[in-house]
Amino acid sequence: MSTTTTHTLALTAVPAALLVALLPPLTADAVPGTAARPALTWAPCAGTSATADARQECATLRVPMDHADPTGPQISLALSRIPAENPDSRHGALLLIPGGPGGSSIDDPSGKGQKLPREIRDQYDLIGFAPRGLAPSTSVDCKLEPTDLAAAKLRPWPAPDGSIGRNMATAERLATACARNGGELIRHLDTRNNARDLDRVRAALGERKISAWAVSYGTYVGAVYSQLFPHRTDRIVLDSNDDPDPVRANRAWLAAHEQGVEDVFPHFAAWASKPGNPDRVAQTAAEVRPLFLRLAARLDREPIPWPGADAGELNGNVLRQTMLDSLYRPGRYPALAQLMRAARQGTVPPVPPAPPESVVQNVTAVGVGTLCNDVAWPTSPAVYEKGVADSRAEYPLTAGMPRNALPCAAWPHQPREAPVRITGRGPSNILLVQNRRDVATPLGGAWKLREAFGRRAVMVTVDSTGHHAYLAEGNACGDRTVSRFLATGARPDRDTYCPQDGTPASQAVRPTGR
Repeated sequence: MSTTTTHTLALTAVPAALLVALLPPLTADAVPGTAARPALTWAPCAGTSATADARQECATLRVPMDHADPTGPQISLALSRIPAENPDSRHGALLLIPGGPGGSSIDDPSGKGQKLPREIRDQYDLIGFAPRGLAPSTSVDCKLEPTDLAAAKLRPWPAPDGSIGRNMATAERLATACARNGGELIRHLDTRNNARDLDRVRAALGERKISAWAVSYGTYVGAVYSQLFPHRTDRIVLDSNDDPDPVRANRAWLAAHEQGVEDVFPHFAAWASKPGNPDRVAQTAAEVRPLFLRLAARLDREPIPWPGADAGELNGNVLRQTMLDSLYRPGRYPALAQLMRAARQGTVPPVPPAPPESVVQNVTAVGVGTLCNDVAWPTSPAVYEKGVADSRAEYPLTAGMPRNALPCAAWPHQPREAPVRITGRGPSNILLVQNRRDVATPLGGAWKLREAFGRRAVMVTVDSTGHHAYLAEGNACGDRTVSRFLATGARPDRDTYCPQDGTPASQAVRPTGR
């Protein structure tokens, strides 16, 4: 889950470059709760999958539940690592910061970390972790009713007529359950604390500076870390980037899907109308969008029973949720096409496998706690009613869901701290990489993060489709640019654009409307 304007210090008598030079560096001592480096005991990981790399080790780090009270209650963070493959060329540690909120990178040193070029694996210890609240770290649980864990229920899809009464009732029910059952820990789940935890990890690793590869919501965590601890950062890669405005960022976790779906759906339509495609749904790309809208409207009126599915039926919102899930990457397109074909015939496909309920409960609790604690959300139903109506008119594919009420609309707690604003204060050592078509973190939000960082960052935009860019969508130019930065620290001297055909990067051009 994942997301503004640039806010800079302005002293009229002091040039900006000189101002940055005069500002004292933020050190670990400047943030509450930072202490001397504790020891980490690395050992073989328990309960790992058969595909896990035998070199991966695990450890546990104790951190304050409340960083403002470093001697108070402690919680555990689960860490993993694969050491640098060539100790003689070791550069440092590379944090693999997951998306979410509710994502984990505990398996990533064995997984996506092994996709990194050998020259990078030679230089870095690859570090994964489960963020606070997420098992196997000290975990939280809202103990929600199983019916509230349906995928189409966790996203606030309005009723077919656009009304949101049920959504507001669901928000109240989920917020009450999370506040009651999540204990004290759920009140301390937020992005600022996630960033402080990362500095505890850095210190525990014995690193003066840390490098990172962050994805999706993790780019917001990485951006906040880079703001709070600018001189603790080495080489920072932010991949699939969120709008960093501290107020819009959390609401944009949903709202970004409006533009994201519009950016990606034409790519799906071209695929779903391609001759020879066994999952073809239409003769031309232009027919796919109206077909989807007709099917969703028909299923709103006449749902099809779907025994075993979490919603118990195939209705319009289940189709819309499948659309949203499927547009995350082209490899998921067949799931949407097959559901559209089945709905057209009045049938249903086999029920897709679902994750264990305990996992969904934990991930949902972390997501709700983090989103609701980061910023204050509107509580008036009128705000959401207007937002949904406006969104349905402008973005019919998403049917108003991106501006509807999450549990945060009924969250009983106010944020403990002001949100962090991202600025250009700090070293110029950040590289953003962004797909041009991304359903969850669209290009417009990435540009806002780029603008907020100012001279600290450059951005590589790749002409690819999907959520996650680096080593994910086969763009050789983009992958080469990011790998060179991680291996050598060398970035492009300006924002760049990587075409699909792998030709060299060129000066970045903002697409029309961004």
